[in-house]
Amino acid sequence: MKNDIFSRLSRSRFRSSFKLGEKERGIVREKGIEVIRKHAFEILDKKIRVMVKNDGRQTPFKGHPVFIAQHATATCCRSCIEKWYKISKDKALSSDEVRYFSEVIIEWIKTDYDRYYKQ
Repeated sequence: MKNDIFSRLSRSRFRSSFKLGEKERGIVREKGIEVIRKHAFEILDKKIRVMVKNDGRQTPFKGHPVFIAQHATATCCRSCIEKWYKISKDKALSSDEVRYFSEVIIEWIKTDYDRYYKQ
């Protein structure tokens, strides 16, 4: 399923426009991918697990690699998750779903980070 979502996201001009900035790449380098994986789960668990009043505005566009990856992978808000992953925004996400989205984010971060350094 992950390959399918990455294929679909790559066809979106908006989703495919996101790239890690220098600051975010530095965070990945400094913290390591396992710490970033933990951050991804914690951020999603806190801000995305359930529908919130400010849905669509809870994820910043910079400052942490997870934030950038959330926009790139359409895991930034419940409305985007509903549109891209077909999970109702009215349904609380399970721990397995939060973990799945965390792994989608980590895969995107690794790919983007590697692409930058392999240029």
